[in-house]
Amino acid sequence: MRFTIDNRQSTVDNRFMVFTLHRYIFRELFKVFVLTTLALAVMLSLGSILRPVQEYGVGPRQVVHLMGYFLPISLTFVLPIAALFAASLIYGRFASDNELNACRASGISLLTLVYPGAALAIIVAIANLFLSFHVMPAFIHRAQKSLKADAKQILFRNIQRKGCYKLPPDKRYLIYADLADSRNDTLAGVVVVDVGGGRIEKIITAESAKVNFNPHERFNEVQITAHNTYQMDSEGSLSLGLSTFTAEFGSLLGDEIKFKNINEMKKIRDVDLMLFDPIAKLARQVYAQLAVELLAQDIAAKMADDSNSLYKLHSGQEFVEFTATECSVRDEKKVELSGKVMAFEYDLVSKQPLRILRCAKAWLRIEGDELAPTLTMELYNPTWQRPDTEEVPAWGWIRIRGLIPPIAVEAITHEFKTENGLKVEKLTSDFSALQKGPSPELKNLQKRLERKIQRTLAKIKAETHSRLVFGIGCVSMIMIGIGLGIILKGGHLLTAFGVSCVPAAVLILCIMMGKNVTKNPNSQAGSGIVLIWAGLVILCLLAGVIYRKLLKN
Repeated sequence: MRFTIDNRQSTVDNRFMVFTLHRYIFRELFKVFVLTTLALAVMLSLGSILRPVQEYGVGPRQVVHLMGYFLPISLTFVLPIAALFAASLIYGRFASDNELNACRASGISLLTLVYPGAALAIIVAIANLFLSFHVMPAFIHRAQKSLKADAKQILFRNIQRKGCYKLPPDKRYLIYADLADSRNDTLAGVVVVDVGGGRIEKIITAESAKVNFNPHERFNEVQITAHNTYQMDSEGSLSLGLSTFTAEFGSLLGDEIKFKNINEMKKIRDVDLMLFDPIAKLARQVYAQLAVELLAQDIAAKMADDSNSLYKLHSGQEFVEFTATECSVRDEKKVELSGKVMAFEYDLVSKQPLRILRCAKAWLRIEGDELAPTLTMELYNPTWQRPDTEEVPAWGWIRIRGLIPPIAVEAITHEFKTENGLKVEKLTSDFSALQKGPSPELKNLQKRLERKIQRTLAKIKAETHSRLVFGIGCVSMIMIGIGLGIILKGGHLLTAFGVSCVPAAVLILCIMMGKNVTKNPNSQAGSGIVLIWAGLVILCLLAGVIYRKLLKN
């Protein structure tokens, strides 16, 4: 009876001793882990805001906000490294001080001593998965909103510092100014350069300009109203007087799949591709180009039936009737009228003619929202006359804005629309309504849209698997660090951490290679995903070899 009581007391003492030992090891691990995490997180957060500060001219107040937003993003990469450092350092010191041998001599197995490190590895893995799938995308969105709210100050601050600014995200428009007054939202000595397709499309100069920002859900629209403007393009040069220039001021961080949480990626993949802004932008361009080509086809058909017939377009307060010798699609979102162009402006209520315009060249251009576009007629160097007056030459451009696309065009394009957007996949198919088939510009836009869809779906798959593999791989990385810390106890305390970084680098390399292979449209299906998971398999096998060696010894 006394023997049984002694055995029970011994068992309780052993459990208490093991619990005390676990608490001691975990406390040491946690102290090093927290200090390392704080140091690395602050350094990486400071490094991550250098680009916005240098490239966008972010102010001091905005820097503080961005550091708070980028801190959770840094933690996604910092936590595994900090835990690996703490595990290899503490277990290496534990073994080098012969504490490990003392514990094993007391009958405590090696695997029992590894429990605190394994607990830290599991905690870090869960935290990493939560951060990468949910927290990091949320803070990226907050950083984007913060930068979007400060867009006006960023534009003026860059012009004040560097004398110019490229409007994000595609940096198509370059704005130069001699003086920028952010208090009055004005620029002086302005030059706007439109760089489309890698070449200069047009250059607009102005004595002064007023800058207005119109916020939208995903971007800011910047509207520049310029005074005493002068335009140079491929058609020549001319004075425009008062001119309004509108462009998109997109997200400074960009809309990328890597910034999306798991629910957003699922919605893009399974519900609506238009939820991803780069796809939506291309789809709207395809839709607008289709509308332009349908309009050109309708105008050409009308003129082919009767060369003297007039084509009618309505606006809010007036309507326009016009005729031309030739009609063709010119570049993107533009119909060219050439030969003998004649346009008649009428008041919509009284039906009385307002003026008659004649010129050799004119354009119909899509403007505004591409899902509900309006047309602007631009007549180059026309002559015009009012009823009962003589013709007067007008040097430069005359614009008739706010024209509504005809019903024939709206009826065909309506089948590509939904309540909130467009049927993206349908826009990549052949357009039977175009009698001569799509133009080279439209075909090129279709191919770009199709490639963008394929790459986006591949990125979603690669991003989901890579985040999952990196999160689970934290356990293997940390367990390898523990094992190498014990094996390399005779060397420097940092030797084990340095060697442990090699398997971690292998995992990261496999993830990056697998993501690149998955995004490649010419690669075999699934080969990139296999490569991503291969890194985790290698780490698991290496961990098994290390612990088998430790258990043997």
